[in-house]
Amino acid sequence: MTMRNPRRAQPLATSRGFILVAALWIIAALATLASIFSIYLANTAASLSLNDSAVQSEALVVASLELTAYQVSGPPPAAPPARRDVNVPPRPARGDFRFRLGRADVAVNFTTEAARIDLNFASPQLLASFFAVLGTQRQEAEQYAERIAGWTRKPKATPTAAAAEDNEEALYRAAGRSYAPRGGPFAHIDELSLVIGLPPTLIERAKPFLTIYSGKPQIDVLEAAPEVIAAIPGITPDLLNALTEARRTGADSQSVARMLGALPLQGAVAIEGGDAYRVQVRIHYDNGRQEASEVVILTGLTDRPYRVLSWRDGFDALSPLTGQPPARPR
Repeated sequence: MTMRNPRRAQPLATSRGFILVAALWIIAALATLASIFSIYLANTAASLSLNDSAVQSEALVVASLELTAYQVSGPPPAAPPARRDVNVPPRPARGDFRFRLGRADVAVNFTTEAARIDLNFASPQLLASFFAVLGTQRQEAEQYAERIAGWTRKPKATPTAAAAEDNEEALYRAAGRSYAPRGGPFAHIDELSLVIGLPPTLIERAKPFLTIYSGKPQIDVLEAAPEVIAAIPGITPDLLNALTEARRTGADSQSVARMLGALPLQGAVAIEGGDAYRVQVRIHYDNGRQEASEVVILTGLTDRPYRVLSWRDGFDALSPLTGQPPARPR
């Protein structure tokens, strides 16, 4: 009968125990790595999904801009040779449409920027009158308009040190501001918050009626909000009521021009839009997700259908509908 040596069996069992523990540690480490890798894959998939959604939304907004540019820039129908006196319909200054693409419904509306007051072209008289319409005292409104004019006014060389202190830059230094006026056109509407002396509440009330993209001092009275029309110097309450009624009934531009022709308003009003349009896009996906963008485009170009002047995403970027003029009959 063979006898086993107990002293030799004990090291063998111990080594096997170490191997088992090591194997368990390796398995636990692999499980941890697998868990980490699965989390990484899930996060990557979610990131790719978000990126894909962003790309899809951007593509839908671009499609909306292209359709808008087509509507406002399409060649008007030419008059027959025998009837050159036929009035050619003007380009639309306002419109809306819907379309479906992929798995989303898209609602688009556009309005000419000429319906707003352009900060870089409006006269101080128009701005002062506009602030007064918003409820500001006349004297304060004139001061606010002067500060806006001073922000864009280029500094001039002055002959004396005393005269040099009597300028817009000195006001900002005296107020402890670490910057000076731009001395050029506004680059963004939000730049109004940098203008000295303007109350933040007034700026927020005024922004829906202001722009820097119109490129003209005239206001399109057929599309402008009542607050803007009432601010035009020379507009009387009777004329404002008559103009509101003409817009409500869909009066043609010639009738409106005759209505305004007897007044000294030629430098401040227009009866047609310009080349810049504000486009609002609302996207509703089939899965319930919603997106929105507001884009300002410039049309009437020779080398491309349009150029983007401003692009903001999110429902908070959409301009309020306050003061929109009544819809005219089609």
